[in-house]
Amino acid sequence: MIQSETLELLEWHRLCQHLATFAATKLGATAARHLKIPDSQTQSEQLLEQTKEIYQLESRLTTGLSFEGIQDIGDSLERAERSGILAGDELLAIATTLAGARNLRRVIDNQEDLPILTDLVADLRTYPELEQEIHRCIDERAQVTDRASQKLGEIRTDLRRVRSQITQKLQNILQAKSGAVQEQLITQRGDRFVIPVKAPQKDAIPGIVHDTSTSGATLYVEPNSVVPLGNQLRQIIRREQAEEEAIRRILTEQVAAVKPDLERLLAIATTLDLATARSRYSYWLGGNPPRFIQREDNEIITLRNLRHPLLVWQQQHEQGQPVVPVDLLINPLIRVVTITGPNTGGKTVTLKTLGLAALMAKVGLFVPAREPVEIPWFDKVLADIGDEQSLQQSLSTFSGHIRRISRILEALGNGESGIENGEKEIPSLQSLVLLDEVGAGTDPVEGSALAIALLQYLANHAQLTIATTHFGELKALKYEDDRFENASVEFDESTLSPTYRLLWGIPGRSNALTIALRLGLKPEVVEQAKTQVGEATDEVNQVIAGLEAQRRRQETKAAEAQSLLQQAERLYKQVSAKAASLEERESSLRASQEKAVQQAIAQAKGEIAQVIRRLQKGTPTAQEAQQATNALNQIGQQYQPAAPAKPKAGFMPKVGDRVRIPKLGQIADVIAAPDEDGELSVRFGLMKMTVKLEDVESLDGQKAEPIVKPKPAPAAVTPPPQSIPEIRTSQNTIDLRGKRVADAEYILDKAISEATGPVWIIHGYGTGKLRQGVHAFLQQHPRVNNYEPAEQSDGGSGVTVAYIK
Repeated sequence: MIQSETLELLEWHRLCQHLATFAATKLGATAARHLKIPDSQTQSEQLLEQTKEIYQLESRLTTGLSFEGIQDIGDSLERAERSGILAGDELLAIATTLAGARNLRRVIDNQEDLPILTDLVADLRTYPELEQEIHRCIDERAQVTDRASQKLGEIRTDLRRVRSQITQKLQNILQAKSGAVQEQLITQRGDRFVIPVKAPQKDAIPGIVHDTSTSGATLYVEPNSVVPLGNQLRQIIRREQAEEEAIRRILTEQVAAVKPDLERLLAIATTLDLATARSRYSYWLGGNPPRFIQREDNEIITLRNLRHPLLVWQQQHEQGQPVVPVDLLINPLIRVVTITGPNTGGKTVTLKTLGLAALMAKVGLFVPAREPVEIPWFDKVLADIGDEQSLQQSLSTFSGHIRRISRILEALGNGESGIENGEKEIPSLQSLVLLDEVGAGTDPVEGSALAIALLQYLANHAQLTIATTHFGELKALKYEDDRFENASVEFDESTLSPTYRLLWGIPGRSNALTIALRLGLKPEVVEQAKTQVGEATDEVNQVIAGLEAQRRRQETKAAEAQSLLQQAERLYKQVSAKAASLEERESSLRASQEKAVQQAIAQAKGEIAQVIRRLQKGTPTAQEAQQATNALNQIGQQYQPAAPAKPKAGFMPKVGDRVRIPKLGQIADVIAAPDEDGELSVRFGLMKMTVKLEDVESLDGQKAEPIVKPKPAPAAVTPPPQSIPEIRTSQNTIDLRGKRVADAEYILDKAISEATGPVWIIHGYGTGKLRQGVHAFLQQHPRVNNYEPAEQSDGGSGVTVAYIK
């Protein structure tokens, strides 16, 4: 009972209605409106895989998955099993459903990497022979065709012949008795052919009157001469109806014989349509696939930029206000989160958003939050939200809350008992409990005490509890028990309005007195109220206000840092693009220069060949040889690059030369030539000294030429080994499918650091986000030279090959 109440409180039926609009068939829409919530995590994971594969499949198809022709034939199958005879339109619906299901299976079988969908349609039987037989016997107007049986064809031939005879006789009577008829017209009353006769002249055309006009001036008469043919026509029509019924009975029996397979076909088609609806709705919401985490393994609940799906729908379809997202990052140790803050600040919306997100993940929908989406699989979502007053049951607000909370505790108690672990009890059920205004509606002191006891109980018996409250005493639980956490909704005092943002780690403070003062309440009344509140409460509010201001400053700095980071990334991309452009231009110039050199070489070879051919004609003389030599020299001068100009010989002092020593500002005589170390002896006046060659210059300013020592003979160089062809093996192949981008980067970095050659990275197709993350990581890795999609035989764009420097 509490589970259905929770779904009603969270407005789950509205979300299901929205989901149903994305279904393609009546069966899928019905299933979406009555969406069943799985009982196990395995079922939820299978539904999520179906949604992911449909999402992946529709991203490849140009027109999406088509369910054309598939109809709700369940009632027809039931009637066929009970020996009822199906009508032509029912048989035609069965045939089109078989064709539509076959088309679905064909589309899925033609795609790769869809194991869940492929397994789903593997045993789908579509009975093409039954479909063909129905189309042979039933036309597009749902009528039995002449070719359905030879007997029916003969009956209809007789039928046409008798009708022709009746028509001919009536035409003759109309012409012969034109004065007695109202108009030249042959019509029918029932299955009898009649002509309109003027009432005063009814005896002119004796026969049976089958009808009279409203005014009584016209009688519709079947002439006596036509009555025998009319009787014969009626008998043939009865035979035709009997034969048509016999044909439809045979077709119905064929349908009844394969009823179990057709029911399974309907179930598979409905499953595919529901998965497609989930995929399309998830895409419309901008959701991301959730990953179920185990908080026992110290995994954090991560829901960034989480949006309320019903508010998103309201914004898009009903011109509602923009949706303000919330961030929910809850550590594994936290069991209870208390949210405080002013009314209309978004506390209740936060509860409902989290509850819907948990349910959406369970039924295989993507969650409207930023990737990664990580949330536990809650076996139950239980909520007490809103005011449950009842005049008929004499229930106050407090009584209504207590009754619903009692049902929540009873639902928690239906699970296995908790296991004692020291002083704290491990939760027995993986349940999510959402409580709005816990303890409200009664005496504040007793209500606060009751709320504290209730939250402490839930900390021992539920996986996670989120509670909103106005009781200040609940804010202190965080400092007494590390399983508790505080959060608050932000309030802008300058505009006296909430911002709907959720702030973590900071309890909400009272704004009632500030709001009252700004709304015009007398200051002396507000001051008197402050004295009643007490100095301690005022000090607490001041501390909270300081924390809020500090948070705002940190957020401003974080925004500035993010802006600088984005600017740096933008500049890096611009520089990278310019570098790539310059590199491409340099390659183009190098290629054009190489082409010009090759053309020059080819032309020179041609001219040399002409000289050789002239010499080969007859016996060459010395004069001809000299002319050929001159021609070859001219060709060499024309095509060989000019030799670089020899550098001007430097100054080399000799014994007896006079040199200048700039450092000392002296002119000296060289008394010993420079040795192999570039040192020489000089004398100026009575002094002798040794100076280095680079410290002297000639009197006209020439620097001395440095002495080059002979280099030792190079050691023998071992030729490089022959290049080994790049072959893909299990050692250089990494499979990242199903990984998060953060985990994938860690695995990639380890593999690249150990790699000695190319690395094949399997990331699959999916939504494309993993591939983008891999490419972004490879682009900035210092060891990666370049990367490109693999060959089609190695996986195509689902695999990336990284080349290591």
